[in-house]
Amino acid sequence: MTDYHIPVLLTQSVDALNIVEDGIYVDVTYGAGSHSRKILNKLGTNGKLIAFDQDQDSIENLTKDERLIFVDANFRYLENYLDYLELPMVDGILADLGVSSHQLDEASRGFSYRFDADLDMRMNQEIEMSAADILNNYSEVALIEIFSKYGEVRNAKTLAKRILLERKKNINWTSSYLNQVLSAIRIGNENKYFAQVYQALRIEVNEEMKVLEELLVAGKKRLKVGGRFSVISYHSIEDRIVKNFFKTGSVDAKIEKDDYGNIYRPFKIINKQVITADEKELKDNSRAKSGKLRIAEKK
Repeated sequence: MTDYHIPVLLTQSVDALNIVEDGIYVDVTYGAGSHSRKILNKLGTNGKLIAFDQDQDSIENLTKDERLIFVDANFRYLENYLDYLELPMVDGILADLGVSSHQLDEASRGFSYRFDADLDMRMNQEIEMSAADILNNYSEVALIEIFSKYGEVRNAKTLAKRILLERKKNINWTSSYLNQVLSAIRIGNENKYFAQVYQALRIEVNEEMKVLEELLVAGKKRLKVGGRFSVISYHSIEDRIVKNFFKTGSVDAKIEKDDYGNIYRPFKIINKQVITADEKELKDNSRAKSGKLRIAEKK
């Protein structure tokens, strides 16, 4: 399984759930199954784990266990499937956000600027829009917005104008072609700049921020009192959303008050400081460097 994906903050994120043997837990990003197997190891015979993954490749990693229910779907549909399974509330939810090592290292998926491939970037191969479609069809204003918002690209306007010029040639958008465009206009470190642009496209293709917000809202509704949310994020945009939601219970970070002026706080923050990988884990897995774990408990 390590060829598919090396888990980040594995022990810390699972321990954060405070697992009870007969509890019901959800792993919304199954991937290679590392987090799920660790959860199953802590569950008793009456425990239950629901695991989500929209990537068809993850099915090959499924663990045979009667306590595991695998859902081949985006975790934005968490509530729908809990209703279908007649599970109104759960004891814990774990989310390891971002892209798996398998997706990054599989050239044909188009997630990485390291390979020459079509710009796909779809985590679910059944959705219609790819990264190439965005580059070919989005308006200049829309391109500026996604590069600025999701990639924090400093010269987003210049990049958007250049893309519009290039697509007049009716070219096929591949990673190598996009890399040539980026090399000509990049600001600062090339690898960092490429990573920012690819991140912005990937987030837009998969609606990652919207899906994350939907998960957090659903989790707040379906977690039992005392239930835990354990979320690993990999860039500042994701982390900010998670941090603010745990603090306020709102996706727009708006503080709510009751009629007496008391602030509504649906969660108890378990770790005041974000948890990151230690030196040993970083040595074994350099991709763990960007992982940030936040834990919250439903009041």
